[in-house]
Order: sequence, then C-alpha cells, then structure tokens
Amino acid sequence: MPNPAPTLVLILSICLGFVTGLPAEALNSPDLTHGAQLFSSNCAACHMGGGNVISASRTLSQKDLQAHLDSYNVDPIEAIEHQIETGKNAMPSYEGKLSLREIDDVAAFVERQAEQGWSR
Repeated sequence: MPNPAPTLVLILSICLGFVTGLPAEALNSPDLTHGAQLFSSNCAACHMGGGNVISASRTLSQKDLQAHLDSYNVDPIEAIEHQIETGKNAMPSYEGKLSLREIDDVAAFVERQAEQGWSR
C-alpha cells in the first residue's frame, strides 16, 4: 500500500496557502508604514527629517550611512538593523525595546528614505 503522507502534506500546504491569503514573501516583507510610525515615535526626536541633532555629521543620508555604518555597502538593511539593535555613542540600543519585526520595519523605512533623499 502506498504511503499517503507526502500527498497529505501537499494538500495541507495548499490549504494553508488559501487560508493565509498571502504569498510567503508578503509575510516576510517589511511594513514601511509601520516603520514610519515607529521611526516617528522612537527616532524622530534625534533624527527628524533624516538629520541628527546630537552629531550633525551622522545623518541618515545615504552618504553618511555609507561613511559611518560598518557593512553598509555590503548589506544596507542589515547594517541599519545592527545599529538600531546595538546603538552606539549617544544612540541607545533598541534591542528588547522593539521586536525584531519592528526593527526590520524601521530599518527598511530608513533605507528607503535614504535612497529617496529625506525631506526636511
């Protein structure tokens, strides 16, 4: 008698796909709107408009991020996430204050704004 397990697994995975209604990539994609909200409530006091009120040369412009974040040129999102998680100098660590998903959302928002140029 053939083993029904592989067929059952296939059927269940198809059903789960219909239940969620979202492709797997959508579940892992950062939420830029949420990132903007988190940025506004956690970061904008020091980084309004992509600037930096503590250290004027450490803005969130793409040029300054490239100059000041390790591995930015290799993986910008990962470099920004690391900075958010660990903090540095006057910037506090947000590890434990923001979830990993929230850190992903903020990092994606910051990177998009840096690419497009912050409006001040």
